Amino acid sequence: MPTGANRYDASLAQLKRAEAVIPLGAQTVSKSRLTLPAGIAPLYGSRAEGCRITDLDGHEYVDLISGLAAINIGYGDPDITAAVVNQVPLGVTISLTHPIETEVAQLIVDLVPSAEMVRFGKNGSDATSAAIRVARGYTGRDHVVVCGYHGWHDWYIGTSPTRNLGVPDDVAALAHSVPFNDLAAMEAALMAHPTAAIIMEIMTVEWPAEGYLQGVRDLATKYGALLVFDEMVTGFRFSNGGAQEYFGVTPDLSTFGKGMANGYPLSAIVGKREYMMVLEKAFFTGTFGGELLSLTAAKVVLERIKSTDVISRISAKGEKLANLVNQVIRDAGAEHVVSLQGHPSWMFLVWNPELGDQLADLKILFMQEMCRRGVLMIATHNVMDAHDELAMKTIADAYAGTLPIILEAIAAGDARDRLDAEVPELGPRVR
Repeated sequence: MPTGANRYDASLAQLKRAEAVIPLGAQTVSKSRLTLPAGIAPLYGSRAEGCRITDLDGHEYVDLISGLAAINIGYGDPDITAAVVNQVPLGVTISLTHPIETEVAQLIVDLVPSAEMVRFGKNGSDATSAAIRVARGYTGRDHVVVCGYHGWHDWYIGTSPTRNLGVPDDVAALAHSVPFNDLAAMEAALMAHPTAAIIMEIMTVEWPAEGYLQGVRDLATKYGALLVFDEMVTGFRFSNGGAQEYFGVTPDLSTFGKGMANGYPLSAIVGKREYMMVLEKAFFTGTFGGELLSLTAAKVVLERIKSTDVISRISAKGEKLANLVNQVIRDAGAEHVVSLQGHPSWMFLVWNPELGDQLADLKILFMQEMCRRGVLMIATHNVMDAHDELAMKTIADAYAGTLPIILEAIAAGDARDRLDAEVPELGPRVR
């Protein structure tokens, strides 16, 4: 019997119950068995506090997924929790607009270079789709150039050959994907189509080349397209004003979410007044856009960001963690297998593509062994302020125990045989 065959009994039982009433057994694909293989990693959690999460089987983990990078402060922050609890008896969704909408919008305007006006949604796809509607309404054009991942709505996901089921071909034909750091490809797309917007993630695993972001800014102006920065992850993580402040390039519109409310469901489209006023005519609305608990959480988070060094602390912790892990990688002699790349607050574990057919199984084996050693991780270090010294030691120790197993599996060519469960094909990655 494989060593960990019974480690996730409660998760596996819950998966069976859930799949009877929920497609995939989860509301979020990145939390489902398509990402966390059943029997290899936990699928269901019972509680989370600080930087730690507990699964249904009672195992505790240092959490590097961090709510898919939505948690930048930490789980159960007492100030956020107290503010939310105090708001509950006063109303959650009420029949009039509450002043806190203006208060939170003003905090965003104070922090974000591109923000003169703000409208709220509940998830990232709300905000990015609103940005595209604004750009199309303002320019009178239909085509969009995309660079990165921008959500599940038809206008974008039609560009993904593995995720475009159900998207009309006519809709998909209006979006054109270009690679990051390639100004020539960007300009070719702009020349080929009358473009309403360039929407891009400013940075993921790869740092922007010298002059690249300003070059995109200049191309947008040259071809009359609005420049939209999708800062769902980088916002309130790279710097107080997001990656646009960090890199010193200001877009026309931006979209934020995730860390803005430390995991409470809230997103925002922000931008220059000239463009945002399109939303007085273009239809973007929702019953829960002014939901008060998420806005209350966001007010606490944004006031802390504005008045303390919390964002720089997160980056410093990310850098310290990267240094620890890089030392472990060197000590294990695994530099030819994996490396860490990206911004310290959001670092990617990058695998050598020359591992070829072994790679998929090695990634699963890595997840399995890290979980056994008390670290929940998919492919990134999503650092939060709550990550403490003990958490960093746990992570470094988990790498130190896992990487020799990975090297042994590569040498023997038997990564799949080392897995605790049969793993069907996983879902395609979105970035």
